[in-house]
Amino acid sequence: MKRVGVVFGGRSVEHEVSVITGMQIMENIDKSKYNVVPIYITKEGKWMTGECLLDFSNFKNNNLKDAKEIFPAPSCGNRNLYANPEEVGLFGKKVLDNIDIVFPALHGTHGEDGSIQGLFELMDIPYVGGGVLASSVGMDKILMKDVFKSNSLPIVDYYWFYRTDWKESSDSILNDIENRLGYPVFVKPANLGSSIGINIAKDQKALIDAIEIAINYDRKIIIEKAVLDPREINCAVLGYDREVITSLCEEPLGWKDVLTFEDKYVKSNAKGGKSSGERRIIPADISDELRQKIEELAKKAFIAIDSAGTARIDFLIDKDENVFINEINTLPGSIGFYLWEGKGYPFTKLVDRLIEIAIIVYEDKKKNMYNYDANLFNRIQYGGKIK
Repeated sequence: MKRVGVVFGGRSVEHEVSVITGMQIMENIDKSKYNVVPIYITKEGKWMTGECLLDFSNFKNNNLKDAKEIFPAPSCGNRNLYANPEEVGLFGKKVLDNIDIVFPALHGTHGEDGSIQGLFELMDIPYVGGGVLASSVGMDKILMKDVFKSNSLPIVDYYWFYRTDWKESSDSILNDIENRLGYPVFVKPANLGSSIGINIAKDQKALIDAIEIAINYDRKIIIEKAVLDPREINCAVLGYDREVITSLCEEPLGWKDVLTFEDKYVKSNAKGGKSSGERRIIPADISDELRQKIEELAKKAFIAIDSAGTARIDFLIDKDENVFINEINTLPGSIGFYLWEGKGYPFTKLVDRLIEIAIIVYEDKKKNMYNYDANLFNRIQYGGKIK
């Protein structure tokens, strides 16, 4: 059976959310087809493995003393997980485990932004989800919107700047925002999820306060023109290349200006349903025409950043039913399983399909040529003169 390394935790403010996602994946993976290798990255960036990481109560009780530190091998074709040489000694077990496929469950910085995907590329190992480019573009709200705009996808007006710009010319930035966007606006760190650091500003004082918060989380800040009294509708996409399908649509409930971290992960009822007393409605109570429009835009957004696996696209709908793409989440919390259950993909089947897609993507990359014999060494003299 293939050994699937589920990577979770990470050096990110979304660390705890990632642990929950990782636990859910490991609990729901088909044990008759795959052997699970838990790979936990601590908040300090250490990589760990061990049976104790399969038990969520150990994270609650901070009881991870039996976990072993490991080092992945960032070299082509080496899929071993090596022990810390300082701990194993001269005759210790140097290879603790090995993996055939990686299933990242990392949210946010250093996991969802393309950085760890680059490591998997160097290791030449199949991995679930978007590649380096899709992950990094999907994470950076500014680049994401630039890509969507170039593909004629509907987005709200926006303005962005660096943290250093704010320190040097805050008055000029405030003037630009007020002249270009007006109020209200949303202030967001460009590279962060889970609503952390995001605030709405309805006047200049609130705008300054929101920016001062956001610059603690990222060096790039994006200001978005607010959609007044919006409905949020979310739709996920599954697949690779142009062979993609859409999930059911959902409508999160109980939020007004910003869907907070607690709304998303603490109060949310993951089972959905039609009851207005729950935190989301699945399927969303929208017309067939609006649903079809959202599904089509979701597919286009997924393809535009060259994503793979599954991603959730979040939309804002104004009172006239104009649709705006808010963002794409290339690694949704709990891999968005609740959006797929009504489409014939219960959690275990969804995990299985994501692993299948990872292998398809990997085999497709193998069709590329990475060697070209130009006989260059024999055609050039030392110093740069070509014979």
